Amino acid sequence: MKTVQTDLAPAAIGPYSQGIIVNNLFYSSGQIPLTAEGTMVEGDIREQAHQVFKNLQAVLAAAGASLNTVVKTTVFIKDMNDFAALNEVYGEYFTDHKPARSCVEVARLPKDALVEIEVIALAK
Repeated sequence: MKTVQTDLAPAAIGPYSQGIIVNNLFYSSGQIPLTAEGTMVEGDIREQAHQVFKNLQAVLAAAGASLNTVVKTTVFIKDMNDFAALNEVYGEYFTDHKPARSCVEVARLPKDALVEIEVIALAK
């Protein structure tokens, strides 16, 4: 088991890691729209989702993976009325490659984020 950590994504805000690699699979912790410096991105679901994907790309790279090696995503969304807008942004990052996905509406996310996404990916 290998812990993944990068300064290009926000540090964990609790007793967990940014991700773990086990048997060439990378399991990310959920990424919310915090900058690497720890500042919350304000704005609508689109702006927040872009930051989440920036964070995911950083932790995936640190794991020797990429969005193209993601096999499963789990999306947590504050308001299902934002699903169409989130889906547009999601489609900008997953164009030809379309991993399996779950999406659920939740009552509240850390730091009152509008979206949180975690991934499982093939890693080196």
